[in-house]
Amino acid sequence: MRTLLRGGVVAAADGAAAAAMLVEDDRVTWLGPDDEAPGGDTVDEVVELGGALVTPGFCDAHVHLTMTGQGLDGVDLSGTSSVAEALRLVEDAARRTRGRPIYAHSWDETRWAEQRPVTSAELDRASYGGVVYMPRVDAHSASVSTAMATIARARDLDGWDGVGVVRRDAFAAVTNAFTSSMTPADRERHLELALRTAARRGLTLLHETGASHLTSHDDIRHVLEAGQRPDVPDVVTYWGELADDSTTAAELAEFLGVLGLAGDLCADGSFGSFTAHLQEAYAEEPHTGYGYLTAEQVRDHAVACTRAGLQAGGHVIGDAALRTMAQGFRAAADVVGLEALRAVRHRWEHVELPDPDVVATMAELGIWASVQPMFDGLWGGEDGMYAARLGVERALRAVPLRTLLDAGVHVALGSDSPVTPLGPWAAVRAAAWHHNPGQRLTVAEAVAAHTRAGYELAGREGGELRVGAPATYVVWDDGSGHPVRTDPATGLPVLDAPDHPLPVARRTVVAGVTAYQREGA
Repeated sequence: MRTLLRGGVVAAADGAAAAAMLVEDDRVTWLGPDDEAPGGDTVDEVVELGGALVTPGFCDAHVHLTMTGQGLDGVDLSGTSSVAEALRLVEDAARRTRGRPIYAHSWDETRWAEQRPVTSAELDRASYGGVVYMPRVDAHSASVSTAMATIARARDLDGWDGVGVVRRDAFAAVTNAFTSSMTPADRERHLELALRTAARRGLTLLHETGASHLTSHDDIRHVLEAGQRPDVPDVVTYWGELADDSTTAAELAEFLGVLGLAGDLCADGSFGSFTAHLQEAYAEEPHTGYGYLTAEQVRDHAVACTRAGLQAGGHVIGDAALRTMAQGFRAAADVVGLEALRAVRHRWEHVELPDPDVVATMAELGIWASVQPMFDGLWGGEDGMYAARLGVERALRAVPLRTLLDAGVHVALGSDSPVTPLGPWAAVRAAAWHHNPGQRLTVAEAVAAHTRAGYELAGREGGELRVGAPATYVVWDDGSGHPVRTDPATGLPVLDAPDHPLPVARRTVVAGVTAYQREGA
């Protein structure tokens, strides 16, 4: 099947914009101007772009697909402005679901008038005594009803606050208790929702980052299976679990089908839940958070994974946790050698507050940074949640995209969905309009980090449009069929304001197969 797309703007790999592209089955076979495009009997289908933009498919380098679908199927609290409003939505769900467990997610108490989380007593009243699991937007703490706390035995664990909020061990127990009740049919529905939404957003490759405090072995294997279908975005998987010898690491990775023991192996928590590990205390609380790994554990894990040919890494946000990771990986390099360590493409997730020594370590050891620009977009700046938690100076140093890139650290962008919604152009815009002007990327740099870099990190071919590349691409317009304004030098959208309207996917194609086609387009 030979398909010619013509009359648009094709963002080619060399940075120039072509007007037409020829696809043969699952490969790009030609790029160039309209007047040189193949035609006649040599083409089976002609797609008139009408000025639309064609880019390579985007990669989201950090997602939780079942949780994403669960959120799409649950009670979304991200737009609420008060405890009272959140409780009304929970009560509406309780009446609608008639006693079934309630998943209400993505709340942020810093956006609520009361400036506090919901209590168990309030959830009990709203749900008529039901089971309510209500994770915070960062997925490192949750409010729970009495029934939920009882099922998970959360009151006996570290991280129970006595009134209904769980962190650390108590949060993991509640999460596992809630997700263990999920049936295979539930999971299939959630994954279908998540994958279809990803395709609508122009995503063609997803890095699933599981761990036992979030999900299960069954789930990670089901996610990988769901992503093997030809009509959905491709999926690669990671599992966050410590290993201290290469045989154990290799056996676990083979059993689960994962690329590495990385992803959400937590070295610390999050700023929003006061659990990220800091060198200096939080501005709002007199403690420095929590480190979950030692440098020795990190060293042994990195050695084991390197020897097994697996990617190692973990979730690491605060400056103290990042120092621990850096110490561990430097010690691992002393054991296995620098070149062996660099060859595996180890990865750290989030990397929000690295100091110069940590950045230098990442560059030297070839450690990738899987980063989420929307963390700054939603919570950064001088008056955002990060400033409240950390103070303005540290908040403006968070999510240091320019620092990482200029130091030679490989950066791949993602969403951490459902922590922030699937949506690559929102991440690109956030990177281009970082609250700290000194940390901004160009649109071209951000697109490269959200396309080609994510494919490279996963060891996959793709993420660019050139002759011989996979026919994995997205057609974009403004959502109503009109072209988006592009930069003639790059062929990429002009995003000249922090609230600039974003391109909308018209069609998403994965290896020559249409995964999404907008109705009427």
